Amino acid sequence: MKILGIESSCDETAAAVVEDGKAVLSNIIASQIDEHKLYGGVVPEIASRRHCENIYTVAENALSEANCTLNDIDAVAVTYAPGLIGALLVGVSFAKGLAMDTGLPLVPVHHISGHIAANYISNPNLEPPYLALVVSGGHSHIIEVLDYTEYRIVGRTRDDAAGECFDKVARTIGYPYPGGKSVDEASKRGDPDAYILPHPNVAGNEYDFSFSGLKTAVINLVHNASQRGETVNCDDLCASFQKTISEILVSKTIKAAYDLGYKTIAVSGGVSANSGVRSLLSSECNKNGFEFFCPELKYCGDNGAMIASQGYFDFLAGKRADESLNAVATLPITEIY
Repeated sequence: MKILGIESSCDETAAAVVEDGKAVLSNIIASQIDEHKLYGGVVPEIASRRHCENIYTVAENALSEANCTLNDIDAVAVTYAPGLIGALLVGVSFAKGLAMDTGLPLVPVHHISGHIAANYISNPNLEPPYLALVVSGGHSHIIEVLDYTEYRIVGRTRDDAAGECFDKVARTIGYPYPGGKSVDEASKRGDPDAYILPHPNVAGNEYDFSFSGLKTAVINLVHNASQRGETVNCDDLCASFQKTISEILVSKTIKAAYDLGYKTIAVSGGVSANSGVRSLLSSECNKNGFEFFCPELKYCGDNGAMIASQGYFDFLAGKRADESLNAVATLPITEIY
């Protein structure tokens, strides 16, 4: 079964063709990073306009690279939530039009479940149930993956997402958007023990995250040093920050796995490409006898393949949408269509 997946939740216009949920036949992405870099972050209006300009060509190229026509496609899957509302609307509208014109089934896909599905592409032997850590620019969740389309949220961020924290710290230090990669590279040259940074905790759920205080601590450190005429060693600060955020993410995930009885942990989302997070989670899983899975780097960020993959499992579960499907900016994974 071949699924055409459409993704436009933020600043990547993406389309892909995936067979049986795991075999990627094509994966086309039109990135807007160079344009948004001028503004230090994603400008929603610009992102929406670029999606409008790119989506037809991206979908056409995805079919061409997969050596397919629409006659070979069994269903159209599209990200409908969560994300930037204007950006989502472009993908949803395009997918609805395509489905109505061709008569193909339309499958609505939740963006976070798409990130989780990226692991099925890179690790075909991974099967639920397992514990997933999903970390990106907009999301930080610990999720029980009970089945391919059934989830339970164990923990989530109360404020900033981990990826957002990376970008804001990078901007404070002086790195361009997106800053996560720059922080990662700088951390490899620095001393991770040079700066002592806070490990915030929140009341109510021991598995929940809070990154606002960590972000503020780094910003204050840099600004206070500047006011005193002192120089901050950026490599050391990046190494210390990356170590801290990795420890926070990994310690809570490992504890949740122990408490809930899971022996398999998977990580996904844009921040799963971070070398510190991947390395620490891998080593802690190995130390504790857990099986560890992560996607290939090319499937960590937003892409159409992950949406097509999850769309396959959603299709098998009977999930369908009609012309009334709308984009939703904020929606928990437990309340999916």
